[in-house]
Amino acid sequence: MKILVTGGAGFIGSSVVRLAVARGHHVVNLDALTYAACLANVASVESSPLYAFEKANIRDRSALDRIFAAHQPDAVMHLAAESHVDRSIDGPGTFIETNITGTFNMLEAARIYWTGRGKPDSFRFHHISTDEVFGSLPGNPEVKFTEETPYDPRSPYSASKAASDHLVRAWGETYSLPIVLSNCSNNYGPFHFPEKLVPVIILNALAGKPLPIYGDGSNVRDWLYVEDHADALLLVLEKGPLGRSYNIGGENERSNLELVRTICTILDEKRPSAAGSYADLITFVTDRPGHDARYAIDPTRIRDELGWRPSVTIEEGLARTVDWFLSNEDWWRALQNRAGVGERLGVTA
Repeated sequence: MKILVTGGAGFIGSSVVRLAVARGHHVVNLDALTYAACLANVASVESSPLYAFEKANIRDRSALDRIFAAHQPDAVMHLAAESHVDRSIDGPGTFIETNITGTFNMLEAARIYWTGRGKPDSFRFHHISTDEVFGSLPGNPEVKFTEETPYDPRSPYSASKAASDHLVRAWGETYSLPIVLSNCSNNYGPFHFPEKLVPVIILNALAGKPLPIYGDGSNVRDWLYVEDHADALLLVLEKGPLGRSYNIGGENERSNLELVRTICTILDEKRPSAAGSYADLITFVTDRPGHDARYAIDPTRIRDELGWRPSVTIEEGLARTVDWFLSNEDWWRALQNRAGVGERLGVTA
């Protein structure tokens, strides 16, 4: 299968690219190389005859038409997006343009291409989204997001992703474009761009800097190891019935404070500090405006219909992640001077 992956130089996208190539798929990586992208993420496959790269922005419709015509993919995995909630608070316009208008451009380019090829039954457009579109959950552990949970986005980021989800479903219904969708919980793992919680905590700890936790650290997330997510995404693409959506979760709920303490414990073991436990660096900071209290995914559908479950616990995944960051200092140091990295963003209220 030849797969066009948008955002394939980003965190989740590059994991999909590496896994798809390893499984023998031809992959075309379409990426605009914005601040959060890094071609080093796909260096391990860049010399493969199964891999091609196209620098293009999904806001550029003519570029998309050219790429579809040149590469003639059998499927699309649409991951390209602005994804950092804090940045969406400071600059929502970019999120609207990329996540909504960019998705519209992708849908139209895919529709024209698919129609021009005689509407082959084998074509798929897989839209990858987030559980943040569902809003915030109460503390009751029995209540989780399902595929039928009403949308209730609370940030410019989640609102833009909710809009893109609705566009994809509309193109499926109105134009019969063969679509599948998935909504994932919080990802973490190797190549995680150093502005999100897990890499920020690891790198700040190594530098002896404060470990910032928003509010009182009680916000809960369901944590999904990125390589598990990539595996699930390829399964949804290959086996998911048309029009079907799947919630993909790690089955690893933790509060932000619990997560940070776990990382500190792992670092205490793997890279002890003469100054004492890394947990002593934990610092509570002003909360993010509109910070959702809890996300948690009910994975019943993907487990029962496609037979997928995550392969690692949060403790195993975090240990692998810490090992990766300890072994790849050249990668993360090269990214620390990029705009906004290391700064507190999203405090506009």
